[in-house]
Amino acid sequence: MQIAITGSSGFIGAALVRRAVEQGHEVVALVRETSRRDHIEGLVSRFVVGTHDEPHTRAALLEGTDVVVHNSFDWPAMKDFSRHVQGNLVGSLDFLKESGDRHFIYMSSIAVHHFMHDRWEGVIDESHPGRPGNDYGALKAAIEAHMWSANASTGQAVTAIRPCGVYGIDPRSNRSIGWPFIERIRRGEAFERKGGGKFVHVDDVAAATIAAVDNPAASPAVYNLVDCYARWCDWAHVIADRLGVELDIDDSSPTAPKNMFETSATVRDLGVSLDRGFDGINRHIDEMIALGA
Repeated sequence: MQIAITGSSGFIGAALVRRAVEQGHEVVALVRETSRRDHIEGLVSRFVVGTHDEPHTRAALLEGTDVVVHNSFDWPAMKDFSRHVQGNLVGSLDFLKESGDRHFIYMSSIAVHHFMHDRWEGVIDESHPGRPGNDYGALKAAIEAHMWSANASTGQAVTAIRPCGVYGIDPRSNRSIGWPFIERIRRGEAFERKGGGKFVHVDDVAAATIAAVDNPAASPAVYNLVDCYARWCDWAHVIADRLGVELDIDDSSPTAPKNMFETSATVRDLGVSLDRGFDGINRHIDEMIALGA
C-alpha cells in the first residue's frame, strides 16, 4: 500500500519509514524544508516538502496514497498557545477531514492520561477515559475525540497509537534518551535526577503502527504502547557499571509506579509483544556507548 507519513525524518518517523518498507509498503514522506533526509532517502518513494498545517502540502501528500500515518508535531509552537492550536490541532483536524476514506493512523501519546481512576486498580486499559495534565496531552486527546467522531459519522477507519517514553537510537544520536546521562557520568558528576517513567522501544512503536495498516481489527481502536517502568537512577547504575565509574547516585525514587498500562490488545491485534523489559534499556545503553556517547 501507499502510506503517507508525516514527521518522517525524525526519531519515530524514520523508524516508521523503515518498518513500512520492510513490510512491503511504499512511503510518501512529509519533511520540512530544513529536515535531514539522507537516512531515509533510499527508502522513500516520494518526498513532499512542507508542514502538515499547509493545505497545498496536505493535498500533495495525500495524492495517490491509501493510508495516512500522522506523526508530525510542531514542538516550537508549544511556546505560543495560539500557534500551537492553529498548527498542531487545527492543522491535524483538517488533515483528518481531508484524508477522506483513507485509514487515519495517529501517533497519539500515553500523555492523554494524567488523572487515573482508582477503580482501574492501577492497571489502565484502553477503556480508561483520557484526563490529560498538560497542553500536549490535551492536544492528543482532542484529536483522538475527532477521530472517533469521523469513524462514527462516516465510517472512516481510525487508529490511535499511544506510546509512552520512546527510547532507541535517534538519527541524531546525541538526542537519544540517556545519551546526556552517559556524558555526565563519564565526567564523574553525581547523579541526582529523581523519578523515572514508562518506556517502549522505537522499533516496537513502528512495528505496532505499521501492523495497523490494512488490519480490520485495528479500527476503530486505540493502543497503549508501554513496555516497562524504570527510574532514572536505574539507568545511571547501568551506565556507571558499563563505564567503570564510581559516583553518588540518588536512589530515593519509588521502585514501582502507581499505575501501569494494559497492553494485551497490542499483542492480540498487532502482534507486538512489548516484552523487552529493562534488558532492552540495557542493550540501548550498550549501543549508545558503542556509538561514542
